[in-house]
Amino acid sequence: MANKSHESPKSFPKPTTLDDDGNQIHNQILLGLPPEESGLLFSKLEFVRLKTHHVLHESGDTLKSAYFCNSGLVSILSVFPDGKSVEVGLVGSEGFIGMPLVAGFRTASTRAIAQIEATAFRVNGDTLLEALRQCPTLERRLQQFAQIMAMQTTQIAACNRLHEVDERLARWLLMSADRIGSNSVPLTQEFLAQMLGTRRSSVTVAAGILQRAGLITQTRGEVAIVDREKLEEAACECYGIMRWQVERWHGEGN
Repeated sequence: MANKSHESPKSFPKPTTLDDDGNQIHNQILLGLPPEESGLLFSKLEFVRLKTHHVLHESGDTLKSAYFCNSGLVSILSVFPDGKSVEVGLVGSEGFIGMPLVAGFRTASTRAIAQIEATAFRVNGDTLLEALRQCPTLERRLQQFAQIMAMQTTQIAACNRLHEVDERLARWLLMSADRIGSNSVPLTQEFLAQMLGTRRSSVTVAAGILQRAGLITQTRGEVAIVDREKLEEAACECYGIMRWQVERWHGEGN
């Protein structure tokens, strides 16, 4: 079987346009807008760079801005009163951060944090709401993405309860690779443990299982997918379920 380490994940989008300042747009929601809506919206967007572990918002924060993710990876975390947290969603260039604003809410219920260096297009919350009144396609795209995120959160919750750590790690690596367009994911095992809601020692064991099977390699601060096809076989069924549902919805909603 051919080594797959240089293949790009199947869902990585190709940039096709620039914003008013010449920044290349990768965000799939923005790329899907008709010219009249993109012309109205793009002038209101601010291109921002997010460093690793930059917090876009904390649980309980008043949301002043929303973000169209353009590159990198943002984790959505459920945070508990004792400070512990677990990942309940992943957002890359397919998505949007700040969904409560679209529904008329002002308070964040989760933490959003950049896992790796990222870029995004930031928009003021009030400006977004004003734009939505004039942009029916944007409103529909955001409503559709809200459903995708709700499905993802539900599936991940079930996955964390029912599946072994090595299966969950394989699923997580595949989801991350899909969103960043690379089979090399720059993350530490400590951070992976936080994302998966388990002990670091459990992640070490799980990563060792996948590496000995020839599916991944590990260096300090990075995990690389070596054989994507076999990693998909090693992952729990949750990855396939979520991917199938998203593809089906995209076929229905476009």
